[in-house]
Amino acid sequence: QVQLVESGGGSVQAGESLRLSCAASSSSTTMGWFRQVPGKEREGVAAIDNLGRPSYVDTAKGRFTISKDRATNTLYLQMNSLKAEDTGMYYCAADLKWLLRPLIDSGYKYWGQGTQVTVSS
Repeated sequence: QVQLVESGGGSVQAGESLRLSCAASSSSTTMGWFRQVPGKEREGVAAIDNLGRPSYVDTAKGRFTISKDRATNTLYLQMNSLKAEDTGMYYCAADLKWLLRPLIDSGYKYWGQGTQVTVSS
């Protein structure tokens, strides 16, 4: 069982930055960040495996950076140059397996409660 607690969301203006954090109760092999907007499917934004290899959705490349502190089992998502379309509830996810497609939500067993990100243009 892995418990996940997200923090760091908020309301910002377009062009500003936010850093999301996800505190995990224990280590896991694959971790990711997902975004959900009302009426739309949950979308994978970024993921990282236990070797530190990241994956990003195209819209996040060059603006977002995912990282993981192994000592504290904390996952981060640094989001720069935020846009209005980045708005949504951001969820942290984890699984004990290495995932071939880490940006697909169905591969993850453990989920946090989410943290809201609102970007105003």
